[in-house]
Amino acid sequence: MHSETAKLIDTHCHLTDNRLSRDLEGVLERARDAGVVAIISATADVADSIKASQLAEKYKQIYCTAGVHPHESGKVSKDYLNRLEELIKNPRCVAIGEIGLDYHYDFSPHDAQQRVFAEQLTLARRYGKPVVIHTREAFDDTLAIISESGISGEQIIFHSFTGGQEQARRVLQIGAYISFSGILTFKNADAIRSTAVLVPDDKILIETDAPYLSPEPIRKMKVNEPANITYIAEFLARIRKIGVKQVAEQTTVNALKIFSLDIDMREDVSSEYG
Repeated sequence: MHSETAKLIDTHCHLTDNRLSRDLEGVLERARDAGVVAIISATADVADSIKASQLAEKYKQIYCTAGVHPHESGKVSKDYLNRLEELIKNPRCVAIGEIGLDYHYDFSPHDAQQRVFAEQLTLARRYGKPVVIHTREAFDDTLAIISESGISGEQIIFHSFTGGQEQARRVLQIGAYISFSGILTFKNADAIRSTAVLVPDDKILIETDAPYLSPEPIRKMKVNEPANITYIAEFLARIRKIGVKQVAEQTTVNALKIFSLDIDMREDVSSEYG
């Protein structure tokens, strides 16, 4: 896919990870060459959020989130919310995340995960920021805490979605967005593919989750990067039986909307989707 035919946004990756940050100029250049007009660098804790904020200040192509991942929720400092609050005031910080629950690894106690998740949702609601959700083997609890928080589902993005159609319907019912990563292209991902077909045009996003989850046909590449979003767009176009340009336009317009990105896309995205 050539950059002149489609503009893409990688809505979730981890540019602060050493595997990407050590060649950041190269990573950004390859992304630009692939038609990637913006990259959102997601974060795992306060220190990571500060690093991502610094990258977003330095590079026009980069935006960032701020948040504490469920794995890190058992280690938060007493003032972590105040520190996140300062970071999210920066216009380059476009969301709170990635936050949520992960009962698969249990790196943090469930009660700590739930408390920190709820506290960050309250912060997002106060500032009107979208929220990037990580949920693994904790779907019901995740939805329950979102519901209790009173936050609008329209502010929610379920990142790197791996649920089936029933979970997708429940996510869409609250008005949330669903983002697909390279997992969509994996040979054993039939359930995720069937989900990706049913998500409405105005609720679908794409991401690399780089440096993780390299998509087919380059899955053997140990370090994924934002330029590889093109493979995900092409694969999504194939299974949704539409053109790649249409996928790019739909997902880009959705990303511009949910993250309130300050990019002038008038020349890049057709008015049909604008």
